[in-house]
Formats: sequence, C-alpha cells, structure tokens
Amino acid sequence: MFRYRGVIFDLDGTLYRGEQAIPGAPETVRCLREAGCRVTFVSNKPLEPRERYAEKLTGLGIPAGPADVLTSGYVLGRWLAQEVPGAQLYVVGEPPLVEELRAFGLRPTDGSGPVDFVVVAFDRTFDYAKLNIAFQAIRRGARLVATNGDRTCPVEGGEIPDAAAMIGALEGCSGKRPELVAGKPSPMMIEAGLARMGLCSEECIVVGDRLETDIRMGKEAGTATALVLSGVTRRQDIARSLWQPDVVLESVAELTEHVTRVTDRLS
Repeated sequence: MFRYRGVIFDLDGTLYRGEQAIPGAPETVRCLREAGCRVTFVSNKPLEPRERYAEKLTGLGIPAGPADVLTSGYVLGRWLAQEVPGAQLYVVGEPPLVEELRAFGLRPTDGSGPVDFVVVAFDRTFDYAKLNIAFQAIRRGARLVATNGDRTCPVEGGEIPDAAAMIGALEGCSGKRPELVAGKPSPMMIEAGLARMGLCSEECIVVGDRLETDIRMGKEAGTATALVLSGVTRRQDIARSLWQPDVVLESVAELTEHVTRVTDRLS
C-alpha cells in the first residue's frame, strides 16, 4: 500500500540518536523494503566514511552497504574531482573526511604550499591554528567550499555545534562565503540519491528531522516530505518555517501508516 517507490532517509535524529536506533526504525525500513521500495540513507556529517555508517546501520538492525549511504563528504569529493582533478586541498575537518577526499584522487595538504580549495566541515578539533591556515590559503586565492551548513548536530542529551560554526569563523575573518555547500539542502545530495535509485523526484519521499535541510531539500527537488519530531525540530517550530512538510510524524515508526493515509486522500 506504500505508494512511493523510493525513500531518502536522514540518519541522525531520524533513524537513530547516538548509538541507539529510534524505536520502530528497523521495522519501518524492513517493511518498506519488503513492499519493494528503494531506500537511500543520507547524512550531512562527514565524520565517518560511508562504510562505517553502513556498519552502524546494520548493527542497529537496518541492513545497509556503503552504496546505500551518501554523505556530504562523498558528494563534495565527487564534485571536486570533476571540477579540478587532483586538486590540492586544505581541509578543516577530521581524518575520515580527509581519507574520503583522498580516495577521489584529491590531495589534502598542510596548507603551507599552493591550495586550490579550502574545504570546511564539522570539525571537533577546530582551533585557531586551523583557522589561520585556512584564512591564509583563502587570501592567496584558494576557493572556499563546505560539506554542510548545519548549525548543530543532535546527540544524546542535546546538541553540539556543527559545520556552520567553522564556516562562520572563516567568513568572519576572510569576508568570503562558500561558493558551494554540498550537503543538504543542496540539490547535489538529492540528485545523487535519485540517481542511485534510478527514480524521479515525484516517485520519492524525503524523511528527516530538520526543516531547513531535509524538508527544504525535498520541497525544492519536488519530492514529498515527512518531518519526524524525534530529532532537533519541535512541533512549535513548524509554523515559523518557510518549509512546510507534507506529513508530520512523532517518529519514523509512524511513516507507513501516515503516508498511506495521505496518498489515499490525494489519489
């Protein structure tokens, strides 16, 4: 009865929080797959390679392989490799992102020599030294790009600063804004997901916990959207948002029931 042929799931706050699956998430994904739906998992967090996200999902009862997962780091790496093959990078980011970019034939450096791009990401080791190296590279002509623009990242017990904090620091001193942000709500992320599933936007629904990224991405791409309240968004936030979801769910466990009801009404 589930009428969408593809589902693009956010991860943090949607299918799991921290190291715990959202109750009902494994059963929901299994139900969708058994109904013939294609599933893609997307994350703006470039803190782990796709293999690690797939391992985590599998360990939480949601079987997945690396090809099922798209991260902002992967999408950005693919773009950089097409834009300037073998580009030299200074990365404000953690080691897994550096390795992801290196796998595309890109060349992360210490920033002391020529730099084609400064890459900014969620970086829990960010400090003044990294800020200054990136700033000096931009002054010498490096282009500024970012993996994602999330302000905060949901964790057990609350939230922590995300990539927007690092981007803001660089914008403040350089006066430059990133020419490209690869992660949600960028169309690059959803285009990669649709291409992977071999589907068009009208056949898919985006499910996530953030209005300004997940829901905006789906709306701008022409997919249906479902907001879950198991992450950072509270119900009172919805009325103030420019991006209105088609369905609001307490958690992903309600997905099949609510979407079936909506599609029945629209048919």
